[in-house]
Amino acid sequence: MRLLFLLSVLFLTTAALNAREQWTPQQANEWYAKQPWMAGANYLPRSAINQLEMFQADTFDATMIDQEFGWAEGLGFNVMRVYLHDLLWQQDSAGFIKRFDQVLAIADKHHIRIVATMFDSCWHPFPKLGKQPAPKPNTHNSGWVQSPGLEILKDETKWDALKPYVVGVVGHFKDDKRILMWDLYNEFDNMYGPTPYKLLEIPDKKERSLKLAKLVMGWARACDPAQPLTTCIWENHTAPLDRMAPWQRFAIAESDVVNFHIYSSLDATRKAVEALKKYGRPLICTEYMARPTGSTFQDILPFFKAEKIAAINWGFVDGKSQTKFAWDSWDKPYPADPEVWFHDILRGDGTPYRADEVKLIRELTGAK
Repeated sequence: MRLLFLLSVLFLTTAALNAREQWTPQQANEWYAKQPWMAGANYLPRSAINQLEMFQADTFDATMIDQEFGWAEGLGFNVMRVYLHDLLWQQDSAGFIKRFDQVLAIADKHHIRIVATMFDSCWHPFPKLGKQPAPKPNTHNSGWVQSPGLEILKDETKWDALKPYVVGVVGHFKDDKRILMWDLYNEFDNMYGPTPYKLLEIPDKKERSLKLAKLVMGWARACDPAQPLTTCIWENHTAPLDRMAPWQRFAIAESDVVNFHIYSSLDATRKAVEALKKYGRPLICTEYMARPTGSTFQDILPFFKAEKIAAINWGFVDGKSQTKFAWDSWDKPYPADPEVWFHDILRGDGTPYRADEVKLIRELTGAK
């Protein structure tokens, strides 16, 4: 690990002299014009409760990932979004790089590219390496963890220790065609979540996260990656840029492509898309589809295809993440499986939750 650390620091020092600028809208659109229409899902193996359990050596399951990516290929999916974690680099940087490379190889075997998400501001603020907790019964994402954790976020003297992780991963894969883009910091301004976690958040989390996101963007740009760099806007899509909060402006103004999340009806989604189009950059939706909120495959996916907006829904296979239960399952007990699943497409055995949805997805993707 020390060797990778030293190489990362050396790489950053050299690359900083030639760090690339944000892509112009023309560059971004030229890149996007070469891409097929993309559809896929946020991905976590059914055996993993969070990012750590997916990638740690003791619980990494390449066979299961291969099976599930095969199911994704069967739907015609050509992109999957995968979350990484800074603690995985600290624990075993060489092993982590090797296992992530295995995931990329498996994805490539199934004609899938990966959106790699480096950091995440959502859910449990105190991640720990090692054995992860068992799922809390009938509870949405009961083991998902933030990256970096709160102890790092609130102490700026610890932020430089994140630099080797960003440079080590982005630098290693910066020309890898199996990676579609780098989603650097998921919803870094998100203060929502279950009551137990909201009570642990620091009052200035948004401001601190924005400051860190700016550093992360700079570190990633210093690697001069061939793939686009982005952070997402997940609310207030229709506001004029000068009326957005600073963290929302950053996501729009500094990203190579416009990366957005929306869990709303078709009408609201149309309005968000029309507002985001004015920035003149490709639109990539990295989160949508929560059936009870009106964000359904039947309504949203045909619209995204017509607009050539990359569509990456939340949830793929029902598993330890239990995202078939709604967000409110943290504060409202669910005695049994919901009649209408919140997220997810397939059951744990690979069969569809709803055959009509799978039929529609396959028709729109042109699955063979």
